[in-house]
Amino acid sequence: MCPSDTEVVNHAQASNEHRVVALVGAPNSGKTTLYNWLTGSRFKTVNYPGATVEYSLGKLAPHLGHGVLAMDTPGTYSLHPKSADEIVTIKSIYENPEFGEATGVIVVIDGTQLSRHLQLALQVKETGFPMIVVITMADLLRREGIELDMDYLNKTLGCPVIQFDGLLAGGLLEVVAAVQKIPLNVKPQRPQVWDFDLLDKKMKECEKIANEALSHKTEKPEVRLNRIVATTEKMDRVLLHPWFGLLIFIAVMGTLFSSIFWAAAPFMDWIDGGFTWLNELVASWGPGTLWADFLANGVVSSFAAFMVFVPQIFILFFGIGLLESSGYLARAATLIDRPFSALGMSGRSFVPILSGFACAIPAIIATRNISSSRDRWITSFIIPLMTCSARLPVYALLIAFMFHGESPWLAGFTLALLYLGSIVVGGIAAGIVNRFLPKKDNSFFMMELPIYRRPKMRVLVHHATTRTLNYVKRAGPVIFVFAVIIWFGTNFPNYNMDNAHDKLEQSYVGQLGKVIEPVVKPMGVDWRVGVGMISAFAAREVFVSSLAVTFNITDENEDSMQQSLLTQMSTAVNSDGEKIFTVSSAIGLMIFFMIALQCMTTVAVQMRESGSAKMAIGQLIVFNVAAYVLVVIVVQGLRAMGVS
Repeated sequence: MCPSDTEVVNHAQASNEHRVVALVGAPNSGKTTLYNWLTGSRFKTVNYPGATVEYSLGKLAPHLGHGVLAMDTPGTYSLHPKSADEIVTIKSIYENPEFGEATGVIVVIDGTQLSRHLQLALQVKETGFPMIVVITMADLLRREGIELDMDYLNKTLGCPVIQFDGLLAGGLLEVVAAVQKIPLNVKPQRPQVWDFDLLDKKMKECEKIANEALSHKTEKPEVRLNRIVATTEKMDRVLLHPWFGLLIFIAVMGTLFSSIFWAAAPFMDWIDGGFTWLNELVASWGPGTLWADFLANGVVSSFAAFMVFVPQIFILFFGIGLLESSGYLARAATLIDRPFSALGMSGRSFVPILSGFACAIPAIIATRNISSSRDRWITSFIIPLMTCSARLPVYALLIAFMFHGESPWLAGFTLALLYLGSIVVGGIAAGIVNRFLPKKDNSFFMMELPIYRRPKMRVLVHHATTRTLNYVKRAGPVIFVFAVIIWFGTNFPNYNMDNAHDKLEQSYVGQLGKVIEPVVKPMGVDWRVGVGMISAFAAREVFVSSLAVTFNITDENEDSMQQSLLTQMSTAVNSDGEKIFTVSSAIGLMIFFMIALQCMTTVAVQMRESGSAKMAIGQLIVFNVAAYVLVVIVVQGLRAMGVS
């Protein structure tokens, strides 16, 4: 969950609150769903261990009361941590930098997995923390006529036990009322590690408690519980089939990535038309003036070149959210475990890698959940090769150039191939690294598959919208800064010169471009594209904005701004009179952006997460040198075969 999704408070604010309650539960237990209802954030959890990498703090929603902070901790099966995110759970409860120690704990238990999840409740009970047990999936239990003996559970566990319906928030007020009764100034103990004998005893105790709670008021509870998972089991026979499952997985991923192009097309046209109107309006405020030219052709054009691709980014986030909320994402992880194991990873690497298709930064952070340091190293190494959303505007522009006027399905298929290409390249890189890294530990992959659920469209749309807006907010300032720099660099020192071509040649950007042109020329492009590639090291999206300024600088009222840019690209020539943008150079640019590591924030995060500057800098050098060499070989090879 993004920091902006909850109201994170500082130490001064936290100290003024009376109670801080920590939500603790296994992955897929409904913990974060409860948290969202408590804080009003309305976000769902990512149904996979480690999705909540960092804890989050949020005040109660205003209509629920005041004086309470709720803390969402990473999913954990035990208070005896085995992975990095489970360690975060313990530290956030006992040694929180905001408030020190939590006042109480809400243990969230999946009602359909009662015996397994009760172990966590017994561990929390041993610590002496004031505890509330919340049993989720109440709607599923009610649908099958299962009634739990709540009085028995209250008495046995020695704390309030409340059923909660995540869909309709049934039981939410009871949870809040119980939280407000949590005693203050209780001094809990640290959790004690269970040995094998004690663990076996506790597991039997959990089974006894679960059986008693289920059987006191329900006939044949095992049969009823089996009916809850019956549909899921039937679907899994197909979706987890060794062959059919993989084919369906490929079809699902192909549909997702190809839809990014064709489904977004009408929305992109609307945004493009809107920015075209805005550009003409701003330019009309001061015809021929420097400030109007800056606003229209510098700021508006730069943002238009980026914003036109926002619908594609939204569809990407929406599609990933759909897979997460339906329960299919966890299945995909199990399907991919076997091929991943051949590359030195496991199915646990799948979600961080898939997250890399949105942004490499949270994806690298999510590798903390991988217990094997070797698997974690390989996974974080290849994540920057995945086609993140920042690459999407670049790919979309180049594909639009190559297939302008053709069927959107053809462009969508090409985009799907680019996504597939990044997976293939990542697999090759992982295979190479796997051969050279020493094998220190044997990793294994185990996870609990959630029940298939019908996604809530309102939640999915809100989630995708918020992530898209956060993405735009993060990229916006960088684009603005570089829009100013590039516009200034392309207009000065001779801003009064009438000949636009000569003005660009003699500008500061032109002078810099001449220096780097010998390096980029073997890639089939000229210095103007080279300047855009350098600017992309601040943010890949800036590449498109840079082209909008340098190639669209002599725009004369084309039908739309994107059409104007595509027209300029199709007619642009270098100093030798050769076309700059051709099939071979466009393919070369797409390959370069597929492999090159251009995000400096990713390098910084990689350095922090790996604890090795050598690894991060080495990755930066290897990826960029490999990208350059491969592009030169491909472009020159295509031209030698007659592909211009």
